[in-house]
Amino acid sequence: MRYILLTFTLLVVVVVSFAGFRGSKFRKPPLEIYADMKRQPKLRPETTDAIFRDGHSSQLIPEGAVARVQPVRLGNQEIYPWQDVPLNTGRVTGTTNFVETNPLPLTAERLAQGQKLFNVNCANCHTRIADGNPVAKRIGAMGVIANLHDKRIVLMPDGEIFNTVTYGKNNMSSYADKLSPEERWAVIAYLRTLQLSRLATVDDLSETARAALPK
Repeated sequence: MRYILLTFTLLVVVVVSFAGFRGSKFRKPPLEIYADMKRQPKLRPETTDAIFRDGHSSQLIPEGAVARVQPVRLGNQEIYPWQDVPLNTGRVTGTTNFVETNPLPLTAERLAQGQKLFNVNCANCHTRIADGNPVAKRIGAMGVIANLHDKRIVLMPDGEIFNTVTYGKNNMSSYADKLSPEERWAVIAYLRTLQLSRLATVDDLSETARAALPK
């Protein structure tokens, strides 16, 4: 043990003698193993530079350039991923309040998409009917799987569920890298149909649907 301590002390002395202490001032610059991007060969915006013909560092988008991301069309709006809008954040614009309802229109196509994505990404833990109980019993002490029919989640704003899917919670990891904002909202729309399948009453059905029920 004594030799280990002596070796460690000697190593510290050697490193300090070459690199110095962090924050110390010297007449000569300290030895740098990694520059940590302190000096970058880059162009600052709105400055003059001789690289381009017009001498400006900021250039217009070249003609024919294709955008890396395509906007989501919502009504007459085109929404990009960086905009502070409910579609991207699940919150009321400019606030920290969650939106109560899904910002995307509810269509049969969106529900079908949500069902497919839910079964692929969510059902492996929450089950296809979203109760989570069989899985929770199977994994035991490894964690608790939420029952998505729980009253707390049924009453939860759509935006808060979107936030959980986006950033994860407890043992659940983020799905932001797996599902686009549109896909996350589609999953939430389908989840609401699963919840409604347990909570709906006959009075919630249309007259045509009620007439088709067995007597």
